[in-house]
Amino acid sequence: MKIYLLSLGCDKNLADSEAMLGLLHNHNHEIATGPDVADIIIVNTCGFIQAAVEEGIAALLEMAKFKADGACRLLIATGCMAERYRNQMRTEIPELDAILGTNELHKIVELIEPTKIGEITEEEMYENRYSTMPMHVVYVKISDGCDNHCTYCTIPSIKGAYRDRDFDSILRECQKLAKNGAREIVVVAQDTTLYGTEKYGKKRLHELLREIAKIEEITWVRLLYAYPEHIYSELITEIAKNAKICSYIDMPIQHSHTGVIARMARKNTDLRPLIATLKSYEIAIRTTLIVGFPGETEEEFAHLLDFVNEMKFWHMGVFMYSKEDGTVAADLSNQVRASEKKSRYSRLTALQTGIVQTNTKKLIGKTIQVMVDGSIIEGNGKYTGRTEWDAYEIDGAVHFTAPYDLLSGDTVQVRITATNGCDIYGVLVND
Repeated sequence: MKIYLLSLGCDKNLADSEAMLGLLHNHNHEIATGPDVADIIIVNTCGFIQAAVEEGIAALLEMAKFKADGACRLLIATGCMAERYRNQMRTEIPELDAILGTNELHKIVELIEPTKIGEITEEEMYENRYSTMPMHVVYVKISDGCDNHCTYCTIPSIKGAYRDRDFDSILRECQKLAKNGAREIVVVAQDTTLYGTEKYGKKRLHELLREIAKIEEITWVRLLYAYPEHIYSELITEIAKNAKICSYIDMPIQHSHTGVIARMARKNTDLRPLIATLKSYEIAIRTTLIVGFPGETEEEFAHLLDFVNEMKFWHMGVFMYSKEDGTVAADLSNQVRASEKKSRYSRLTALQTGIVQTNTKKLIGKTIQVMVDGSIIEGNGKYTGRTEWDAYEIDGAVHFTAPYDLLSGDTVQVRITATNGCDIYGVLVND
């Protein structure tokens, strides 16, 4: 049968989507290019915040039209929203034929072909992926679930307790991806820095990154979602000393003020020593912050502004607090007005824009390694790529010219001539 899958939400969801498609493709189903020609439509949903839920509902209703007007015979919902709102979706979206929660994705073949019951394990699912991204960049999910129980977050209730994937299975997945054209492996999880603690009784992320980096075809290994309180010395050393591991770490801290941190049930306290250590090894830091958390005073927000101005993160994402049913924070008093959240969001992002401009201007005149992501207009000699300090489709880009054809995944030397915010401009250096 022809199967179309629409993947919503985060990069961890994308890894799940590609794993499901791989299973289906390996069982002789055809991957459809669009929902209008598909016999089966799957929507892999996100349910982290209300905006994502609304997007998921809209997508399911849009896909349901193809049951009436197209070839679609089965409409299936999978993922976080399907897990979180399974019962409501059954009654409120009658067009749905089946629902698979976050811990049931490996049953997708069994759902479509009941004779395949019990033949596929969760680990096997990830080792046979069908890529939907540019082949040179892939996300590899190394664990699932979360034990942190931050008061604003729905993930533990959706995903369950933290659990590691098998070390060797991850390596086999990376080796297959490399053979199929991957040049950058992006390691993801709810909390990557805990890897190894559940299955092996010790932290093994540094070992995993080292082994992935040994794969011949891989140029870069990038680390996302590293909780600051779980970052450890061996990991920092491996990032700093291993030439294939990007000098980059995504470290969500959410806030700087101890009062807000306590209400969030986060465990990080004064991060200055850790940040100083990372910067001493020239590791670029990306972080994420929440503004407008319940009870956040102007004084607490001012503390956050001062902290960001002091730390000067290389990249930063800012989110306005979203009140989510079933979380502890939803019942906290002193919910911040929407207008105040927007104001604080604007002030913080404006500050970071200036910091980024200052950071990138320091690159002018330097020659740096760039991974090619593609041509801006095919055949005109203009390309876009990234430095090791920029994650794909998250951070900034490098725009440059070249006198000969380049392929996505190539790495070249580019002399930087100008910058504009996160974006960098330059020319290829012939070697």
